[in-house]
Amino acid sequence: MYLTEEQLSIYKSQGFILLSEYFSRTEVEMMKAELSALSTENSPNKILEKDGKTIRSLHGSHSNNDVFNCLTRHPFIVEPAMQIVGNQVYIYQFKVNLKAAFTGDIWKWHQDYIYWRKEDGMPRPQVVNAMCLLDDMNEFNGPLFVIPGSHKEEMIDITADNPRVKNTNTNSSGDNPAWVSSFSANLKYSLSQELVVDLVSKYGITLIKAVAGSVLFFDSNIVHASSNNISPFGRSTVIITYNSIENIPLPVQNPRPDFLVSKDYRPVTPLAPNALSQFSRIKL
Repeated sequence: MYLTEEQLSIYKSQGFILLSEYFSRTEVEMMKAELSALSTENSPNKILEKDGKTIRSLHGSHSNNDVFNCLTRHPFIVEPAMQIVGNQVYIYQFKVNLKAAFTGDIWKWHQDYIYWRKEDGMPRPQVVNAMCLLDDMNEFNGPLFVIPGSHKEEMIDITADNPRVKNTNTNSSGDNPAWVSSFSANLKYSLSQELVVDLVSKYGITLIKAVAGSVLFFDSNIVHASSNNISPFGRSTVIITYNSIENIPLPVQNPRPDFLVSKDYRPVTPLAPNALSQFSRIKL
């Protein structure tokens, strides 16, 4: 399912496009059912909030979970991703962000590409994020805030704010590895308040409000953030990052683990449109 020319134009202009109710409630419930089992696993791919017990994110789950593997190859997501980057794509990163009711913490203002450039050696921002909402996202449960058009500023080069963070991961001792600061509430390359003020003055600000099953495609250089969730409504999302097969990261001194940055550069082959509903019959 490819984007229309109008949708592509919107994406290029504002840096994102929201496709409402892309997946059915049945398909969403299938995916949500997988989160319970994944959340109980004691694995380094699990990031916790500052309280040391609330799950903030899960990484690389598509590599060992049939449902999420199927989602990453769904034509509703893969075909627009190829269209946006202008080439075949591979799965660069997969994560589930879980903004828990009452305890889900903030994501500071940031761009994504700066992490991939500085931490992973990605040559160009020829990459796209696809966010699939597993819960309704509204003004109460820590929605995503974006600065439309801010991707036109390209990568805003800033100095790392916190190369290491205090340990909150029950699966390690002492300090967390350095890469955890790319996913904690104290983000490594967060933007200053002054920069955000300037960008909002120039481009404005909006929040993403949509029902479960909707998909948001957004540019790797768009400036975005989300507030903490003090509501009784949880807000979980799956974010799949697709990179062009012609944009393979260059070698870096301290590469991040494979569950964060995939080194499987094989192009994604889209499945049939009804694949997610019939995942149990698919041989992965």
